[in-house]
Amino acid sequence: MKVRNTYTAIIKKGEQGYYFGWIEQVPEAMSQGTTMNKLLENLKDALSLVLEDKKTEAMKITIGQKVTRRRIVC
Repeated sequence: MKVRNTYTAIIKKGEQGYYFGWIEQVPEAMSQGTTMNKLLENLKDALSLVLEDKKTEAMKITIGQKVTRRRIVC
C-alpha cells in the first residue's frame, strides 16, 4: 500500500490570467498554469521532482556510512 501525504497549495492569479502557486510545506515546489487544474497538475509534478532531488541529496550525505532507515508515517 502506497502512503499518500496531503499538501497545501498556495495559489495566486496573475494579471495576465495565469495561475501561480507553490506547496506550503515545500516552497521549492512551485509552478504555474493557464487554468487552476493545470496548475495543480504542474504542482504535483514539481513536488515529485523536488522530493526526489531532496532524497538524492540526503542519500549522498550517507555514502560510506552505516545508517538505519525507518519509514515514518505522518
